[in-house]
Amino acid sequence: MLTLGMAVIFLTGCGAFRQESEEKRREPDIPENQAEKGYDLPVEEGEREEAEKDCFVKLQLVRDFFPAYQDGDDSIELSDEQIEWAAEKIAEDGCCVMAAGEYADLENYERLEAFLERAANGAEGEEILYKISRSGMISRQKYKSDGKELYVISAVASRQNGGEPVLAYLTSTRIKEWRVTEKGWFCYKLCVPEYPEVTEVVDGSCMVRVKPMTDENREMSERCVLPVAYKGNNLFCCDWDAAHMEELDYNGLYEYLYQMKYGENFPAEEYRGGIPEEEFENLMAEYLPVTKEELRKYAVYDEESHTYAWEMQEYSNDAPVFFSGAVPEVTDIRENEDGTVTLMVDAVCEMLLCDDAAITHEVTVRFREDGSFQYLGNKMIRCSADVAPEYRHRVRERE
Repeated sequence: MLTLGMAVIFLTGCGAFRQESEEKRREPDIPENQAEKGYDLPVEEGEREEAEKDCFVKLQLVRDFFPAYQDGDDSIELSDEQIEWAAEKIAEDGCCVMAAGEYADLENYERLEAFLERAANGAEGEEILYKISRSGMISRQKYKSDGKELYVISAVASRQNGGEPVLAYLTSTRIKEWRVTEKGWFCYKLCVPEYPEVTEVVDGSCMVRVKPMTDENREMSERCVLPVAYKGNNLFCCDWDAAHMEELDYNGLYEYLYQMKYGENFPAEEYRGGIPEEEFENLMAEYLPVTKEELRKYAVYDEESHTYAWEMQEYSNDAPVFFSGAVPEVTDIRENEDGTVTLMVDAVCEMLLCDDAAITHEVTVRFREDGSFQYLGNKMIRCSADVAPEYRHRVRERE
């Protein structure tokens, strides 16, 4: 018996409809070639009506919660607290619903968990998952199992000018392969157009956290690793400690530490000509065990202007795109005898990899009495499928 406490793999073939006439009888309106491809499948009128009605009801509930949202102003953006509150209210009906956000819990997750376990054992059934975006849109994924294949009917409802609801998106797709990980992630890949039908890669990877994180792991994730993450810097993508600081991309890291300290966007226009040495060195020393001498040796530094170079993050100086959007997730917290804390972190990478632990690394920090902290080191533990990103330092030399 498969359970969500195990790593579950359930693979389906995109050519299954070729062989079994029984499957063809189940979907008589699907052209044979489209059934084989598994995407852009026709949606029955009853399913369309159900999705539209269902989405509009949920959309109205969100609008009813927030009077200012009823005037049809598309520029309004709900706060994280408002979205969470709306999700909790919708969840009172017993449905599976999730707010926007990197570490949002899935309300009534037990329902989706049970459905996936039944589907893995060949049972027919269905379950619906709702998501609320910051703009107030409602997305609805209806997962259906026919005992052999898993499908998803996806719908999105938004508001037209004036506040009238509209079904902006509706599609039916077969899920090519899926699994549920030990941590409780539902990872799946949709059937999508492939070469030679298209010349560029179409990514059908999707991930849903079913089991919730612990409050402690979520707090540490938001506090210590999410603000830096994996885009534009390599703080968590290489081995380093106080005795080995040479590999870090200090020039790329600066803007993320700035945003962490001041809680505001990095003022890029002010620093295109370079970052004054005192500002740069003070901020780095606050978050890293690095000296002024080491910074001037390892970072890109101009002695004449007394500034450190900075460049805007662009495709040409980014790590592989598929990995730079990964989200760090603390999975374990260890208090050390010397008073430091070591965080075990997984990089959750949806794009292409569809992996809840594309890399695993340990981050060691020391918390101060005022609540601030300093990074003391990072250690790479494992990398799945040999996908370690080859990092490119954003600034290599002063032009």
